[in-house]
Amino acid sequence: MFLRLAQQHRQFVRDLVMNLQALATVLEGQGYLASCYTCGGQMNSASFMVSLGENHLIRFLVSDYGITWTEMRDDRELMKLEGAEAISQLQELANLAKYQVTPSAEHSGTVGLADMTELSQFK
Repeated sequence: MFLRLAQQHRQFVRDLVMNLQALATVLEGQGYLASCYTCGGQMNSASFMVSLGENHLIRFLVSDYGITWTEMRDDRELMKLEGAEAISQLQELANLAKYQVTPSAEHSGTVGLADMTELSQFK
């Protein structure tokens, strides 16, 4: 049983890494600074980062050891989530790409998570 669970977890992490890579590509195409780095070819960990505007950064880390979401503004940590909560917050970021919100002068170069929450009402 435990070997099966370990294999399922590894597959989950690989799927999450592939989705992070795709999200970074989509966000870059929409004008955000985004990146997703992996170590090795096994896709067992990733570091995803996106800048939502001036001094507003999201970092999402995934590995066999855990999953974390960290939101920072002006080099200060605003929020740190782990596990399922981190993945839920990642969905909010995916909504940003889904609704194709692009950085604009109207937002003074920033688009925050509050903007994404408003957009999610239109699902």
